[in-house]
Amino acid sequence: MEAGSLPKSWLDKPYYSLNAYLRQTFGEKIYRLSLDGGFTCPNRDGKLDTRGCIFCSAGGSGDFAADRRKSVTDQLSEAKERIAAKTNAKHFIAYFQAYTNTYADISYLRTVFSEALSPAEIVGLSIATRVDCLGEEVLQLLCELREAFHKPIWVELGVQSSSDQTLQRIRSGFTFADCKAAIIRLHAHDIPAIVHLILGLPGESRDTMLHSVRQVCALPIAGLKLQLLHVLSGTDLAVEYAMAPFPVFDMEDYCQFVVTCIEHVPAHIVLHRITGDGPKRLLLAPLWSGDKKRVLNRIHEIFRERNTWQGRLAEKSDTKGKLLIR
Repeated sequence: MEAGSLPKSWLDKPYYSLNAYLRQTFGEKIYRLSLDGGFTCPNRDGKLDTRGCIFCSAGGSGDFAADRRKSVTDQLSEAKERIAAKTNAKHFIAYFQAYTNTYADISYLRTVFSEALSPAEIVGLSIATRVDCLGEEVLQLLCELREAFHKPIWVELGVQSSSDQTLQRIRSGFTFADCKAAIIRLHAHDIPAIVHLILGLPGESRDTMLHSVRQVCALPIAGLKLQLLHVLSGTDLAVEYAMAPFPVFDMEDYCQFVVTCIEHVPAHIVLHRITGDGPKRLLLAPLWSGDKKRVLNRIHEIFRERNTWQGRLAEKSDTKGKLLIR
């Protein structure tokens, strides 16, 4: 592949974005509606710990999700109304984002997931969870719902790093071997796995971060989220940053590095995110990340300056991830 012959399905971007994939699949713009199903997390309820991961806010990575006191149906309705003020979108993906969204009794999971899948305008379901909360009963339920509603379901996994030393430092409560096992189990059930990696975790070098990208891309994943580390108020990471500030990316370094990472991502993997702006009311560092449009514009400039694209430096392999949507 050359820069001048990128797939038309990428919609003139030098990488395979989620927007491009959804337009290719559904023929229109699809928006995600963030939901809060009232879940908790084994890293917060005492099963593993009570403090959560050191970077995780009180919202459990669901700071943009809806009000958990309301029903899923009401949350969907309110989210659609908010989007209607900005766009005429007709179809949506329901996204259970806050905390660990498979960490509950199976009967409860069936109820809330079915409620989210039922509306005709919902075309798919995305579920964020931990790698250690995907037992066989959960996987069978997801397969059952996929067939019952004839709608795609995918699972988003907060892997964050392939370094066990880092995973222990951020208090994740699992190892990278656990992550690989979860991805392989999802693959065996034909459930697409979307992996989240954080770039800029304390103690990690660029080589370590790039190694994580290569490691997860060697697994049968369908999508990847590259997330800039945010230091958020109220987290243990914020306390650590205040007491002994660790280096965080400046904007140019991050934009250059994320392009390098994307060069190592095989072309069939959908990029769900390449940066993030975080909740501005909580953001302590890096403050430049609050201007997401400016960051994305610079990333696209760097692609042009380097005359490069997703997968240019990816290792050749016969292994393909499962399609994002069946």
